[in-house]
Amino acid sequence: MAATDTALTGLRQMIASGALGPGAKFPPEPELCDRLGVSRSSLREAVRSLAALGVIESRHGSGTYVSALDPAEIISRFSLSVELIPLEGVLELLEVRRVLEAHATASAAARQDPGLADKLAEILDRLEATTDAHEIQQLDAEFHGAICTAGANPTVTALTAVIRGRGGHYRIFEPGADFDAIKQTSDRGHRAILSAITLRDPAAAATAASAHIAQTEVWLRALRPTPQPD
Repeated sequence: MAATDTALTGLRQMIASGALGPGAKFPPEPELCDRLGVSRSSLREAVRSLAALGVIESRHGSGTYVSALDPAEIISRFSLSVELIPLEGVLELLEVRRVLEAHATASAAARQDPGLADKLAEILDRLEATTDAHEIQQLDAEFHGAICTAGANPTVTALTAVIRGRGGHYRIFEPGADFDAIKQTSDRGHRAILSAITLRDPAAAATAASAHIAQTEVWLRALRPTPQPD
């Protein structure tokens, strides 16, 4: 095992075991090097790797600390890797998103936060009125993001946002022969979701969300678009 991997494994074990909990300060660098049996350069490389994942944070003039280990924050860092996944992998991720968003949408319908239905309706009014591909993508993300937030599970919200972010690079709302059919189908799917949320019907909300995302999978499989930059 490379020295950096040894340091990384050691630090992860210290955190996972609870020896260093959320917010805890790491021992001095020389002590850590002795404990893990690695050089300072290897230790620092391991610290940088964990910092990139949101697990460790360095405070200038104070030292190195374990982060709050907030699940949503850590999951949001997955985008660094998810952004590299090709279409076939994205289709697999969409199956995960379908399950997660069905749950989040059902939760949103059950909770029915004040003003949610009105907020979603306003987003859909703008979404249905535009044919601009970039605006469609932004409003679609706003709609689904608002629902996941209303579902009140930040970890689910973060994970679906990561998946949706990569899926957004494979754009199906582009001018072409299928644009009108795709847009109309998508708009109907959004309205079905809103209707179920407005009626406070969790089962119908989950079904509508699952069907809507499944339709996106259908279009992606059929069109197989190439990924586009933001």
